[in-house]
Amino acid sequence: MSDPQLHRVTLANGLRVLLAPDRTAPVVCVSVHYDVGFRSEPEGRTGFAHLFEHLMFQGSESLEKLAHFRHVQGSGGVFNGSTHPDYTDYFQVAPSAALERMLFLEADRMRAPKLTEENLRNQVDVVKEEIRLNVLNRPYGGFPWITLPPVLYSTFANAHNGYGDFSDLEQASLQDCATFFDTFYAPGNAVLTVAGDFTVNEAIDLVQKHFGDVPARPVPVRPSFAEPFPQGELRGEYTDAHATLPGVAVGYRLPDPAGDLDSYLNYVVLTALLTDGDSSRLQRRMTQDEELVVEVGARCGLLGSALDARDPDTLTVTAIHPSTVDVSRVIGALDEELHRLASDGPDTDELARVEARWAAALYSEHDRLMSRTLALGAAELLFGRAELISELPRRIAGVSEEDVVTAAKALRPDSRAVLVLNAGGDQ
Repeated sequence: MSDPQLHRVTLANGLRVLLAPDRTAPVVCVSVHYDVGFRSEPEGRTGFAHLFEHLMFQGSESLEKLAHFRHVQGSGGVFNGSTHPDYTDYFQVAPSAALERMLFLEADRMRAPKLTEENLRNQVDVVKEEIRLNVLNRPYGGFPWITLPPVLYSTFANAHNGYGDFSDLEQASLQDCATFFDTFYAPGNAVLTVAGDFTVNEAIDLVQKHFGDVPARPVPVRPSFAEPFPQGELRGEYTDAHATLPGVAVGYRLPDPAGDLDSYLNYVVLTALLTDGDSSRLQRRMTQDEELVVEVGARCGLLGSALDARDPDTLTVTAIHPSTVDVSRVIGALDEELHRLASDGPDTDELARVEARWAAALYSEHDRLMSRTLALGAAELLFGRAELISELPRRIAGVSEEDVVTAAKALRPDSRAVLVLNAGGDQ
């Protein structure tokens, strides 16, 4: 993947447009990132951002229900959407001849989705079934991204279940939907990204044609979700009725990625040293040498992706272990490995290996047009710098042994949350 050549345009209605032409294959991706995620949900409307993501596929000003699906798939394309802590994205990938069709579809629902009582009740049921499938009836469902935040955080925005609560979802009304759309789905609260096989002038003309007349609306003031770091270790515990083995999740706060990106990236490298690959420290110790766990992982970002949220963001270490192993041994091994890194740092070859692996994985991921487009749009929306995705390999390679030592020292027992998962299923 070469560095994308980025072009920016802002329409009169406030819509920010990011263009990344790439003529190497006759494919185009169109995405829209709206600056609203589940942290923006008001109390009593848990899961509303997720529900509204579903509603955006249920018809629009000019198209009946399921027409969006038919137009994209009939063009040989694919589409989807997802809800994150600080944004909701929608995308479609199709042959480049379908570019105008894709732009029309996104503009049409940005202008006016079809909000009806029938669609609302149907999608409430769909979201509830999704929650049953992915959380309530699945072993380790929502672990740790749903279950850890209430232990680590104290505010509703950061601690609540963004996937959805049945009682809150069932109370959603059409007026709630209309208000949510008017507030958060204004053109000025979104970033449109177009990447792939097109010329810049052609794309600008088509964007202006389809999005230029979407009415402007006031853009909400984005609140800060910041809260103090923990003062002492926080503990929580629950039983998973379907889990056959116990587990533990340890959560730490990360530096603000917008205000201190270099410090944030030090933790990205630290987590790679801990669990990326069979030669990583926790994998080697916990699974190979001492057989403490059957699975262990460390990641920056609650949903498993670094730089996917504004401040506050979370570093998580999760492990599933045999019932014969006490959880204190797992946590103790983690603390010892962090102490070793804080005292001695990584050796030069070890650091070079994980940084090279991380960069290679990023290049591989962004070689896919869909992944690259979504990453560009998210970086532009969250941090105002889509160029960041091309800079990351270089900046990661600049993380030094001293940087890792500093990061490891900050992951102290007195500034974290520990969530113990008890196995309630058949052993």
